[in-house]
Parts: sequence; C-alpha cells; structure tokens
Amino acid sequence: MLRDRESIKWTAMMLPEHVKALRQFDWDQEKKVKPELDEQQLVLMEDTIGEAMEHNLDLCFTYFERGDFHLLIGKVHAVVQHKKELRIVDFHGDVIRLQLMDLVRECRR
Repeated sequence: MLRDRESIKWTAMMLPEHVKALRQFDWDQEKKVKPELDEQQLVLMEDTIGEAMEHNLDLCFTYFERGDFHLLIGKVHAVVQHKKELRIVDFHGDVIRLQLMDLVRECRR
C-alpha cells in the first residue's frame, strides 16, 4: 500500500531561510497601523485629561506600542511637557509612563 506523506514531504525541502521568511511574513501581516490624530482630537483629549486631573477621575487610555493597541485605566498623576509623556497611576498604585505620541484615544470611565 502506498502511503502519501502529504505536507511532510514538502516541508523537508524548505530551507531554513525560507521558513524564517514565511514566519516574518506572517508576523508582518498581524501588525496594525497607528491612526493619526487631527488637531481637534488632540485638543479634546487635552481638555479631558486636564478635567480628569482637576477632579481626580479615572480615565481609560488606548495607546499604540510595538505594533498593537493596548488599554490602560488609571488616574493622570502628571503631565511631563519636556518629555512629552503622561504619568498614570493604575489601580495597583503603579506609575506608568505613557508617551503622548503613542496615545490613540482616551475616555472617561
């Protein structure tokens, strides 16, 4: 009886460079693109952050890092202008530094 090895026979013929290239291709396909914010969105976010700092409110931040979107919930502790970053205290009490250029959107919680 003849037994076909199906895909096994073809994978043995692939060079390691080809396997690496295919994996890189898959990785590149999963990456997302950071949206660009217009001036109106930036002003609205600035107002919301300022109001949340004034009233000590939690905010929900969506930021873009390493090709993917992440979510962070916490209170804005400080805005460091010369480093262009927010310092946010999460519910664990940890201070997270978030670059303003990575920020995609924020919302009140």
